[in-house]
Amino acid sequence: MYQVKEAFYTLQGEGAQAGRASVFCRFSGCNLWSGRERDRATARCTFCDTDFVGTDGQGGGRFETPAALAEHISALWPSEAGRAIPYVVFTGGEPLLQLDPALIATLHSVGFEVAVETNGTLTPPAGIDWLCVSPKGKNTLVIDQGDELKLVYPQTEAPPEAFAKLDFRHFFLQPMDVSPLDAHDNDTVARTTAYCLANPQWRLSLQTHKIAGFD
Repeated sequence: MYQVKEAFYTLQGEGAQAGRASVFCRFSGCNLWSGRERDRATARCTFCDTDFVGTDGQGGGRFETPAALAEHISALWPSEAGRAIPYVVFTGGEPLLQLDPALIATLHSVGFEVAVETNGTLTPPAGIDWLCVSPKGKNTLVIDQGDELKLVYPQTEAPPEAFAKLDFRHFFLQPMDVSPLDAHDNDTVARTTAYCLANPQWRLSLQTHKIAGFD
């Protein structure tokens, strides 16, 4: 069974695929935090701002088979999409707790490209088309190569220098808790921008879905 917190059609807001029409499928659960505030202080990731507990979000639910979840995802993609390739992004929580080869194969069979945004601490199944790793604190990565490394910045226990030599096609720094109305966050944006200018291997990733006001 797959447990999905929410699933919806939107634009990818971050990283190398920013602006691309996507179905977002957020799995419930994470291996670094329970998702409950009472556990945050002892979590292996303490700054997450995402609700991934339960299956009660928009388009969420429990799906018994790969076919059932693939059908649900397919129904969210527009029927008149022109030449666009159907694209689904699995996120969480931690999507690799649930994503498996059967679901990937089923989605491929109905024409979807499959993307994953993971914390990088679990081994991914074969067949993923776009692999984005977002390191969290001092947790050890088991994924050291992929399409995109997107690091929330700053993290005392996860400086960019620790990841710069890994085998990824794209390297992004994303300011923590971006909000265009918050002076503290704007300072974080400035610090991240300065780091990217001084270290041009890294590109700036802003959470454009928050700036533009869409999910």
